[in-house]
Amino acid sequence: MAGAVRREPLNRGRVLATAVQLADAIGIEALSMRRLAQELGVVPMALYKHVANKDQLLDGMVDAVLAEIDPVGDGPWREVVRARVLSARAALLRHRWAARVIETRPVPTAAVLAYLDSMAGAFRSGGLSVQLTHHVMHAMGSRLLGFSQELFEASGAGAPAPEFAAAFPRLAELASGGHDEASVVGGGCDDRFEFEFALDLLLDGFARLHGAGWAPPAGG
Repeated sequence: MAGAVRREPLNRGRVLATAVQLADAIGIEALSMRRLAQELGVVPMALYKHVANKDQLLDGMVDAVLAEIDPVGDGPWREVVRARVLSARAALLRHRWAARVIETRPVPTAAVLAYLDSMAGAFRSGGLSVQLTHHVMHAMGSRLLGFSQELFEASGAGAPAPEFAAAFPRLAELASGGHDEASVVGGGCDDRFEFEFALDLLLDGFARLHGAGWAPPAGG
């Protein structure tokens, strides 16, 4: 028909981008498949060709947000890690629902695992041992993603599946060799040890700042 408006084709990328924008606008609690379909101008059943269910939609939304994080840059490991964590924090501040969704997902998405794997790689490329990297990842927890929650609750004991090891080699390395055999932690992750490690790390940092005569920046 002459003058007819051509509708933009529906695809997974458009579904996820619209879902992210909608969650930003109305909140994650108000987001539903029906509401998303209305926003896209389609019937709800059309969405299921691109996302099987609400859980898959949420996983895809998390991955879309993580795609906004700056890639690993060049330079000293501390600067690389700090810049990337701050980029992650900026992404989660743009999408304030995202941290809560990440917290509630029963299994980390592939994008979350890939991000964590790249961060473990930054520590390892900087010369940190597997054991130290393991404990540093615990200590930082979800701060690696720009918010605060324990991301490493499951035990790291046991050899990971070959598919996992191929996709996320640095995380597999930590899972397989994160602790010395003679360590007080043994082959798994000891909650008290990891808590004390993070606590001591923070206290050591506070002591270093105090010894250096630290003062907040003007206006800070």
